Amino acid sequence: MHFDPRTQQALREVGLDTEALQEASERVVEAVAADADRLEAFFADAETVYSDMETAHSASEIQTHTVEFIDLYTHAADLRGYLRFDSWGVPIEGGRVLSDEVVELSLGETVTDRVRFARDESALR
Repeated sequence: MHFDPRTQQALREVGLDTEALQEASERVVEAVAADADRLEAFFADAETVYSDMETAHSASEIQTHTVEFIDLYTHAADLRGYLRFDSWGVPIEGGRVLSDEVVELSLGETVTDRVRFARDESALR
């Protein structure tokens, strides 16, 4: 079970028994795996994506990226991986699907921010 001890205690205090905690834990694992699949699919067939990433060398609010690949893995409630663009890459420390058109990734070193990505620039406006 991936719930930390405080969370487990709080869930028990509101009436969940061990079986219910285990079921909730399994549902979280399934949801994270499904999100990872959807995130990979979002980037897999996209040659170009747009983001609201702040960059030091651009005055534009929207950035254009050429996608090389995304590699995600999950462990319990954790979703991590790596996103490679044409000339640089960044670790992924989390992510979620906001809609069919927009996803959000929590990016690690070099960016250290949550960034929204879309296939169509207008979806970020």
